[in-house]
Amino acid sequence: MASSRAHHLYRRRCDRERSLPRDSGGRLAMAARRGSVPPRGSGWRPTAARRGPRPPAPTPADHVPHALMTLSSALFDTLDEGEILSLAMDHVAAAGPYGAEAGYLTVDGALVPSPRNGQVHALAVDRRVRELAGEDGPVTVPGRPRARALGLRGHERLHGYLVVTSRSRPTEAERSLLATLVRHTAAALSAAFAHRRRREDALELHRLREERTALQGQLISVVAELGYERALHALMADVAASDGGGGGEEAITRALHGLTGLPALVEDRFGRLRSWTGPDRPDPYPEPDPVRQDAMLYAVGRQAGPVRVKDRLVTLVRPHGEILGVLALVDVQREADDHTLRALEDGAASLAPELAHLRNLAEVESKLHRELADDLLTGTDEASAYARSEAVGHDLHRRHYVVVVQWSNRTADGPFAQTVGRAASAVGMHSLLTRRSDHVVLVADDRPHARALYEALARETGTRSGTIGVSAPCDSLADIPHRYQEAQRALEVRRHSHEHYGTTFFDELGLYRILGPGNDYRELETFVHEWLGQLIDYDSRHHTAMVETLSQYFDCGGNYDETAESLAIHRSTLRYRLQRIRDISGNDLADVEDRLNLQVATRVWKIVLGEQAGERRR
Repeated sequence: MASSRAHHLYRRRCDRERSLPRDSGGRLAMAARRGSVPPRGSGWRPTAARRGPRPPAPTPADHVPHALMTLSSALFDTLDEGEILSLAMDHVAAAGPYGAEAGYLTVDGALVPSPRNGQVHALAVDRRVRELAGEDGPVTVPGRPRARALGLRGHERLHGYLVVTSRSRPTEAERSLLATLVRHTAAALSAAFAHRRRREDALELHRLREERTALQGQLISVVAELGYERALHALMADVAASDGGGGGEEAITRALHGLTGLPALVEDRFGRLRSWTGPDRPDPYPEPDPVRQDAMLYAVGRQAGPVRVKDRLVTLVRPHGEILGVLALVDVQREADDHTLRALEDGAASLAPELAHLRNLAEVESKLHRELADDLLTGTDEASAYARSEAVGHDLHRRHYVVVVQWSNRTADGPFAQTVGRAASAVGMHSLLTRRSDHVVLVADDRPHARALYEALARETGTRSGTIGVSAPCDSLADIPHRYQEAQRALEVRRHSHEHYGTTFFDELGLYRILGPGNDYRELETFVHEWLGQLIDYDSRHHTAMVETLSQYFDCGGNYDETAESLAIHRSTLRYRLQRIRDISGNDLADVEDRLNLQVATRVWKIVLGEQAGERRR
């Protein structure tokens, strides 16, 4: 007996029903041939008449159908085709004087011999079975007078063959039992094949469903990718239609916000906002910290692709390695996926030529500004200067001031000149900019605020160790070279003063304006005119001696009696003149600074300018 699960099931069923003796193969066949002779030891006893007739006891022949029924149940209890064939081969003797010579199963259209087949004459038997082509027929097996191949047929196909030999001629009942066993075996194989097909169909269905799910995922991904590509093409078209001038930045942030649903922004290289699309824009936008901005750019620049910086995804816009700006998405909830990162990278790639174009325009404009400013500082033709200023959008017809900027920790190179230009624009100054070896020069169309430019530069540079000199106003282009010297003088006075850093205006220097080297009579005249001009004009119109009175007053050390005596006037007249001097000039003789500047101005008026006037008359 085989030790398979089907054989165990069959044995348990036989033991439970007690219908198949241990040597069932021989005894059941003998019972079928001899008829209903009760077996010895069957337990049959005659009964008394008063108990009534007993039903006839089962005969050995009755055990054969029961054995076949048990075998049939065992055949159908297993779903393995090989076990079914082996079970049938092991118990074919239950149907009569039979033995199983060989068994075959149809696998993929070919007959495959059972491993239980004997090796003797195997090739001849195999060839004969295949020649039968699905029909039953005799088989020649040496030493076996009677051998026949019986087909195990299902409704639609041949499941295999059972080659059976017989020791003697079987009775009609035994042939019927064998045919029944063959039919049950074929039916069990049909059920097993059907179950296997269902299992394979189920597995195939599961595989197809998984494949369908994967294909659907791929399709969704492709559709999303196509949607992204369309949106990206729309972004590029929008950028191309912006036609420069910064419109491309708005187009890119608008497209990024539409693609990702996150606020998108563009900052310049220094952290100042250029464009924002989406909710929650800070108002006012925070002023950048130069040190932290440089550290952030360095950290992001060391990594490939977008980098998370707090609640932002940041990527640098740097064509040819030069950082021109920052493109970022505000992702507070950390919702960004691969498409978001790709959109950010593609946006930066689209923004790079836009910022490069703007940078090139700025460089050309800066060059034109610088050349015009250089010519104004050295002296140039007015008609040409006015025409060139109109070309660069600067109005030279307004009153201008020359501003000189020097920072102790910065050389006057291109980047520092750009820093000065940004700071000037930030505080509302309209100017032409150029640079010299150690300072940057602005020709501004209005008087700078006393502290605004200095504070803006301190924020830009991260240090307050800078000095700014501002000239007096110039009313004509011819004055600009001289005003440039004034601005330099104001810067030098500030650098050598107690407070080295800050802003100094030349027209507020007072006496310090004429204490440095290189000053000529023109500077002295300017100083005298600033402090005594109104008194000189008054004396000229009214034929008075206000300037002379003031000069004599200082010469006498402010003594009223000595001054009145030297001027041959009454003390009350002197008092009246001094009061008129205060009213006309607007200066306070009691103020130490005003008193000093007035005294120097009267001394210059009386001595230096008097000598100059004499020289001119001669």
